[in-house]
Amino acid sequence: MALFELTLVLLLIAVALTALSRRLEIPYPSLLALAGVGIAFVPGAPTIEIDPELALALFIAPVLLDAAYDTSLRDLNRYRLSLVLLALGAVIFTTAVVAFVGWKMAGLPIAAAIALGAIVAPPDAVAASAVLGQFKVPHRITAILQGESLLNDATALLIYRLAVSAAIGAIMLSNAIPTILLSTIGSLVAGYLLGRFSLLTLTRIEDAASSTVVQFAGTFGVWILADRLGLSAIITIVVYAMTLARRAPRRMSARRRVSTYSVWESAVFVLNVLAFVLMGLQARSIVGRLAGDGQGEAFVFAATVLAVVIVSRLAWVLGYGVIIRWLARFGSEDRRREAPSVRGGLLVGWCGMRGLVTLVAAIALPANFPGRDPIVLAAFAVVLGTLVLQGMTLKPLLKALSLDPDTTVDREVARARVAIMQAALNVLSGKTSNAAAAVREQYTAQRTIAENPENAQAATEYDRLRLYAINSQRDTLEELRRNGTIGDEAYHRLEEEIDWSELAASPAGRFQPLTT
Repeated sequence: MALFELTLVLLLIAVALTALSRRLEIPYPSLLALAGVGIAFVPGAPTIEIDPELALALFIAPVLLDAAYDTSLRDLNRYRLSLVLLALGAVIFTTAVVAFVGWKMAGLPIAAAIALGAIVAPPDAVAASAVLGQFKVPHRITAILQGESLLNDATALLIYRLAVSAAIGAIMLSNAIPTILLSTIGSLVAGYLLGRFSLLTLTRIEDAASSTVVQFAGTFGVWILADRLGLSAIITIVVYAMTLARRAPRRMSARRRVSTYSVWESAVFVLNVLAFVLMGLQARSIVGRLAGDGQGEAFVFAATVLAVVIVSRLAWVLGYGVIIRWLARFGSEDRRREAPSVRGGLLVGWCGMRGLVTLVAAIALPANFPGRDPIVLAAFAVVLGTLVLQGMTLKPLLKALSLDPDTTVDREVARARVAIMQAALNVLSGKTSNAAAAVREQYTAQRTIAENPENAQAATEYDRLRLYAINSQRDTLEELRRNGTIGDEAYHRLEEEIDWSELAASPAGRFQPLTT
């Protein structure tokens, strides 16, 4: 009961911290990390242990699916060289450097040192996105960071599972290559087939709540099934989510889609909070077990791993940037334009905050794992250090770099809006009623605004005015219910109509209603 009460309190604190992070324009995981450390000093806080397999399935599966669902296949293909160098090269490089430090400095067995390297290797894009979303940084950077955060999880966790198995004697690292190949191919096929099968089930469920429950059950089911079959649950989930993302939207109603997105966003937030709660509770017990001389050595080792993680990422990103720019000199104009700049490389290199995946992978280590306590403490130090040091300095860095604003997505939205408005006008062309004329007039106005590429503010102003009018509609609707003109059933039906209009006028939540 004490853990349940503590969790409720921390969820409310997390909501307050999230509001504070928006006001300060810093990533909310940075404040959550500090709150997690604070838990270690709460008198009477319970000591808990969580099953390793449960930790991976409970925390990683839904977070990976949420990230993979939003990943653009077009951007993955467009920036494939940078993504390969980050998701594979940077992860392997960081893993190797950290493993060497763990082996030499802490005397960890090779497999355990590799496990530590894999735990701290993958950056988390949630923290970076929380800040980058507030600025119009080049689309290339945000696309690379989002794609990297998905693919590097798969790379790091695959190395992690193999290293853990080798450390406890379940597999030999020398025999791991055939296992990796078989696991990768089987996971790709399984993820695609399970995604297609899931679509058959989801399209037959009309109730929004039932559909969301089935999605969560399916996510955990895919993870468990892949794990039971000896496949890579990470790769299977990623392919499963991408399959759903490409085919599900056209088969789902708008009501189900809006409900689902809201629930998943809340679920990922809660999982982040719970992970930091577990971090604080475990850190407290680990520090207690490392009392004496071993405690000081463990803290020095943790600080060293943090420094190595930050420096190795910066070195790798800036290093491959130099190589790509040199190669681009001999390529086409498009290739030279897509080459990473030094300022862009600094930003990508500094966006190396570690988060949920690192936390859960550390917590999921078996109790008898060699060197578990110093490894978990080092992982916690990396998460806390990167979130606080890098996360809280990301905004000043963005201002110092003065990156050119990017309107790539805005231009794509405008082009697509013209096409979809024209499609609506075409299908209504044969309709001659007064209602059809009114609808055509609305679509014509929206198309006219979208067709004006010189006036980039036109579409924004159009949406802001719509929100301004919607705000007045809400006031009138409230007054109608307050004075008894309409009942609650009519109120809620009209409220839903206004909600949909507001969603249509608020892409990515960037526009706010005008005030009088």
